[in-house]
Amino acid sequence: MIRQIKDNVFATGVQDWDRRLFDELIPLPEGTSYNSYLVRGAHKTALIDTADPPKYGELLANLRAAGVKQLDYIVANHAEQDHSGSIPLLLKEYPQAQVVTNPKCRDFLADLGLAAADRVIAKNDGETLDLGGRTLEFILAPWVHWPETQFTWLAEDRILFTCDFLGSHLATTKLYAEPGEVLHGAKRYYAEIMSPFRSSQPKYLDRIAQLGPELICPSHGPVHRKPFFIIDAYREWSSDRVKNMVLLPWVSMHGSTEAMVRHLTDALVDRGVGVVPCQLTNSDLGDIAAHLLDAATVVLGTSTALVGPHPQGLYAAAVVGALRPKTKFISVIGSYGWGTKAVETIQSLLANVKAELIPPVYIKGHPKDADFQALDKLADAILEKHKSLNLV
Repeated sequence: MIRQIKDNVFATGVQDWDRRLFDELIPLPEGTSYNSYLVRGAHKTALIDTADPPKYGELLANLRAAGVKQLDYIVANHAEQDHSGSIPLLLKEYPQAQVVTNPKCRDFLADLGLAAADRVIAKNDGETLDLGGRTLEFILAPWVHWPETQFTWLAEDRILFTCDFLGSHLATTKLYAEPGEVLHGAKRYYAEIMSPFRSSQPKYLDRIAQLGPELICPSHGPVHRKPFFIIDAYREWSSDRVKNMVLLPWVSMHGSTEAMVRHLTDALVDRGVGVVPCQLTNSDLGDIAAHLLDAATVVLGTSTALVGPHPQGLYAAAVVGALRPKTKFISVIGSYGWGTKAVETIQSLLANVKAELIPPVYIKGHPKDADFQALDKLADAILEKHKSLNLV
């Protein structure tokens, strides 16, 4: 399916309705899309981004339906295969085409076997490409996602093509995003993919705002014709602001850790602190990641398996450590049988998170009165920490 965005600017990407896992890691409850955009000038034609290789046939069908007999340029805003993976196939179909990207992305494309250096035109920040009455300007945006990420600005039509930035994993027949419909998916997407790079993002959000785009065209999800909705959302998510909330991912083998989770949840609620408990065996990683954008505190609850954390607890700690959330405080609760190194192992996985450790409550066996009292003291400590940030 091809759809016109503006005169001689078309959405030519494909929807992946059935994909349910991205990078063998990220759940896709609503599928995803691989957006590409065709821009025709008076003299040259450019395709901005391509598609994941399994969807190449659909992309090519869209280009043929758009009457593309000659393709002059393939703009690669990002080297990752879901956007650039179809470049080799397109270069065979359109042998006169050249890839246009920045020097670092050129090297990445070569490393990934997607484009030889002699097929690539490397553009630096602020340089342009004239299509004839339409000008593409390249804006380097390293570390909004990958180090070679760039945006492409179509000046005459005030359209900004942002690749992964400002996108969402959502397969839909709608060309344009409705804020109420896309917000949750965009937040999950940001939390899973963009949040580790949040410190680099505000300056690029400022630059985008200064451009004043009429449309933002990401490479996943629908087009934003209310661009400041998604810009403002990214400002909030990339900020240091947190909420009076505890995220409590947990796993329990025989009920002891579960009893501790239930007690701590009630104790925090009694103290006016919001809690989101997430049982790891049936929770969605994307939802947990989205809650990480808000939670002032994360308390990981895990049983001991042999002498280490339960594998689900281990996985959760690894994910939190990799995402490096803006969470201010972290603690651990759980139980063990004969011995444990669970707390030490979890702390090592969370070393990249710049958060204060509140002393854990890790007990032997099923919780007793003294253990429940220790959980009450943990709830008190969390409340005081939140008060120190004026969250309560």
